[in-house]
Amino acid sequence: MDAFYASVELRERPDLVDVPVVVASHHPRAVITTASYPARRFGLRSAMSMAQARKLCPHVVVLEPRFELYREVSSQIQQIFQQHTDLIEPLSLDEAYLDVTENKQGLASATAVAQAIQQQIWQHTQLTASAGVAPNKFLAKIASDWYKPNGLCVIKPQQVQEFINDLPLKKIPGVGKVTQAKLEQLQLYTLGDLQKIELHVLQQHFGKYGQQLHLYAQGIDERPVEASRVRQQISKEITFDQDFYLSECQTTWVTLAVKVWASLEKRQLSAFGVTIKLKQADFHVLQHSKRFQSPLENLIQLQQAITLLITELNISPQLRFRLVGVGVYQLTNTEQKNQLSLW
Repeated sequence: MDAFYASVELRERPDLVDVPVVVASHHPRAVITTASYPARRFGLRSAMSMAQARKLCPHVVVLEPRFELYREVSSQIQQIFQQHTDLIEPLSLDEAYLDVTENKQGLASATAVAQAIQQQIWQHTQLTASAGVAPNKFLAKIASDWYKPNGLCVIKPQQVQEFINDLPLKKIPGVGKVTQAKLEQLQLYTLGDLQKIELHVLQQHFGKYGQQLHLYAQGIDERPVEASRVRQQISKEITFDQDFYLSECQTTWVTLAVKVWASLEKRQLSAFGVTIKLKQADFHVLQHSKRFQSPLENLIQLQQAITLLITELNISPQLRFRLVGVGVYQLTNTEQKNQLSLW
């Protein structure tokens, strides 16, 4: 979906369609959830602080998020997908992979399915969607961003090599700033550059991920569309009104643990991995994760894990933080739980 939260809001506020609008809370330290396309022309984007956004665009209009409404619209869109295929892998409220190798409407091509879905979404919601049609998930994801908003990008099998040759490496899933910097140190900037590097060299520099980089460089991605996949992670964060020392965050860690555990219980899940996140006053992020031998049994074990991670980070008592967060990953159904080993 194109600028989903903002588009849903603008559907009900057509008077704001041509002005810069962001969806964000009115918390003093709020960040942008979604920026409308006019707002993006001022450099506003998701995850940017509202303080920075107002410097770039003092006349920006801020709308409070309404997640229940967004979930309702997302459900409408999912129902449209289901008219075409059962192989649907949602990534978020506004994005999903669909395998339309065989489609319920008997349409002649994947492109025809994408066009039909775009048209139905517009008819039912008055919102635009962009689609990427390609032989695999990696390429379809990139293609879906190619002609936003209301775009359709098709990569046929015979076009894959030409499409990926000049593609920047930051487009690859999993390539963040650190990996990108490492690749650039090796004078690698595009997938075409990556194709010239032998597999063992990539593995030497990037370990197991080197194999994945090698495959992406050839345009290969064999991951199936997982229609009933278990959610991969759950996380909760709190942004403070003022910066706090670590010693002042004790009750916040407890609050976050309770929220995360409640989310796990609601979904009848447990987790093998726990991660903590602390954002300093200068926006520098400290993060630490640990995977345990067995999944968490209860809230107390989650709290013990958080304490262990905080201890291992060995944080200076002089540091102050604007945000702290707790997450769990490698989730599993609760019936598969065993006793957790913290040590």
